[in-house]
Formats: sequence, structure tokens, C-alpha cells
Amino acid sequence: MLLYSCTTRPIDMKAASTLTSTILAILFCVSAAGTRTKLLSVPGQNGASSFAASGNDDDGICISLVKKQGYICEEHTVTTKDGYILSMQRIPLGRSEGKGGSRVPVVLQHGVLMDGVTWLLLPPEKSLAFLLADNGYDVWIANTRGTKYSQGHVSLNPNDKVYWHWTWDELVAYDLPATLQYVHDQTGEKLHYVGHSLGTLIALAAFSKNQLLNIVRSAALLSPIAYVGQMTSPLARYAAEHFIAEGLYSLGVHEFDPVGDDVEKLLKDVCKNLAVDCTNLLTIFTGQNCCLNSSIVDIFLAHEPQSSATRNMIHLAQMIRQGTITMFDYGNEDENRKHYGKPNPPAYDMTGIPNDLPLFLSYGGADALSDAKDVHLLLDSLKDHDGDKLVVQYRDDYAHADYVMAENAKQVVYDPLIAFFKLQ
Repeated sequence: MLLYSCTTRPIDMKAASTLTSTILAILFCVSAAGTRTKLLSVPGQNGASSFAASGNDDDGICISLVKKQGYICEEHTVTTKDGYILSMQRIPLGRSEGKGGSRVPVVLQHGVLMDGVTWLLLPPEKSLAFLLADNGYDVWIANTRGTKYSQGHVSLNPNDKVYWHWTWDELVAYDLPATLQYVHDQTGEKLHYVGHSLGTLIALAAFSKNQLLNIVRSAALLSPIAYVGQMTSPLARYAAEHFIAEGLYSLGVHEFDPVGDDVEKLLKDVCKNLAVDCTNLLTIFTGQNCCLNSSIVDIFLAHEPQSSATRNMIHLAQMIRQGTITMFDYGNEDENRKHYGKPNPPAYDMTGIPNDLPLFLSYGGADALSDAKDVHLLLDSLKDHDGDKLVVQYRDDYAHADYVMAENAKQVVYDPLIAFFKLQ
């Protein structure tokens, strides 16, 4: 059998089992959010949103999504110490404000297979980025390496396999410090941080090593990812337990590109073979999101999902299988010794997070990726945190995508988050 990889290069899959090939196709060519096809609908509220995130993506995020809503927006670039050139977007003022005085910066960090558009999917009166700007904050939107607007490098390009030689360890070591330090240098102010999904993991990992604490006022962690050993998503768990990402990597697929030209036909065949309801794939992967307007999915699919490194997916799969939070495992003791000086990869110790760091943490009972049991493990690591420095919010009805796309996110998550920032 000949399948096409997510980057439309032919891959000989004869050696793989039919079921493994099928799951591979679903998970890595469709991704957590699905393809940009009509197959991926989502149960949710009826009615159209007043916001249409249209425009030419090639114009950049500021022009295509921010300025047309009446906000000032600046495009910035940041170069990491290992040579990746990242884009950031700055919304320095609210829509109705003049020049104003000093404003506290907030950095918004998206999750895996997403980019900074995450924070701009909802209409301005409901989007966290715009709400923060209208509430007096200087908003900075980050885009990690490999995503559409952060594919630059001082010497490499995305067609080079070595360009994709990274995992979220490198986001902790390079991307996060570069973006946060840049914002601090530009504003002269300590900043607030908001992460969703993988954006929470890289911050927690950095904080556990006492990094960046001198420039961070507080952190808000939405749908937090730390421990993932009890993840309930059947597709993610199957992929991890059957080493699907490792199989992709061994076949020479270094870029994990969730979108390909032939995916719609492939998806139809896959769903038919496995009797999977593809119209419900977002739910199967992320959990039953309670509060998505059907129109928001169309907006989402106009911009997402984004590429990541296959090695990054391997790293996440290792965490699911092992139930631990460690650096990338190279698979044998000799390789680990070469990189770490020890036979096993070092752990990120969540108990190392300073007890006086202000944290706002919100998690959902329906989340299949950030499972409540795993979040409780994280909270247990934070049990000695100063009582007035940790705010924990639990939404029984929320799943993974609700935190960035729910129609009621402003009222139930963003308003309390902004109130928390104002106290810091």
C-alpha cells in the first residue's frame, strides 16, 4: 500500500499494520483539530459569529486579523540563540484608546499544532488578546518555531531535516527565553504570561528550573499540560502506545505537517475502514467541548493547524507512556549520556516552582488531553504553594478547545483571569 505523508511525499507503508497505518493517517495527517475540510464539524451552539477571520494570511497576522478590527498592531521578529527567527505581534493599545502611559505587557503562548492566531479566533469582544488590550495591557502574541510565521532561521530552511531537529525542550531552552526577554527589553516592564496546552508545559518547565522568574509577574495556565500519563484521548493514547511518531521519524518524516492536499479522500477512506465518525473527530481527540459555536470551527480551519517537529510528537508520546515530565529520551543509555551525562533524561521537577510565583490555573472536567487526574498530580506538586499566590478554577463542562474558542470563555475564564492579573 502506498500512502502520502502529511507533506505529500510518498511513503512505503507495507511494513506497517493496517490499523497502525490508519491511526497514523488520522492522527498525523488530520491532527488534533482536523483537516481544512467540511468533514470536521463540531457539535455546538447554532448561529454565526459576528466576527469573520478572513483575509489573506500571507499579509501576516497584524494585517489579516488585528488591524481590520480597529486595533494598532506591530509585527516583530525575535532570533533565538540557536538561530530560529520567530514572529511576534504586539497590540499596544485598546481599540478606543489614545497613546496613554505605561502599560503592563502580557505574552500569549499557544499550544502544539497551533500558532498565535489561537488568541484571535473569537470576535474582539470575546477574544482574550483584544480583551486584554481593551483592559489596559500591552499584548504580545508569540509564535513558536515551525509555525507559519516563524519558519525563518539564520542558516536553515524548513526543507532541511535538521531544521526540525527539536522538541519542546528547545522551546523551553530557546524560544520562551527569547520571546519573554525581548518583550521585557522592549517595554522595560515585568510581564504576565498566558499559556494554553503546550504553552503551559514550557512555562512550567522553565519555572521549575528557576528560569525567567526575574521578568515574570504571574502566569495563567489554561488547560494545563504537565503530567499526561492519564490522558484519555483514545487517538493520542493509541499513537503513543504504538510508537506511531517514532515510525514516522524512522521513515524520514521530520516535519509533522497536519495538512495535505489529499487528506480529505484519505480521511474518508480511513473513517470508513475504522467506522470512525469523522464529523466528531475534534471531540474524539480533545474531549466534548461544551461551548463552541459551529462557525468558530470554520474560522479555525481557515488558519490552523500548524506544523511541528515529529521529534516533538515523539517527546510528547514518551510522556504519555511513562507518566513523567522529563527531557527527550534518546532511546539508549549511551545517547542519553552523550547529551545529559547520565543514562536517563533529567526530570523537570514541578516542586521546584517557587511557592511565591502567582499562578492562575484553569482546567476542565471534559478535557481528554489535559485530564483532570493529571492536573491533580500537578496540583499535588504545588501543594506547598503560598495560598494567596495560587488560584485554581475548575470547569466541569470545559474541554481542551473551549479555553480558546468557547463562546462563553470571556465570562467564565477570561474575566476572572484579567481580575487575577490586576491583583498582581
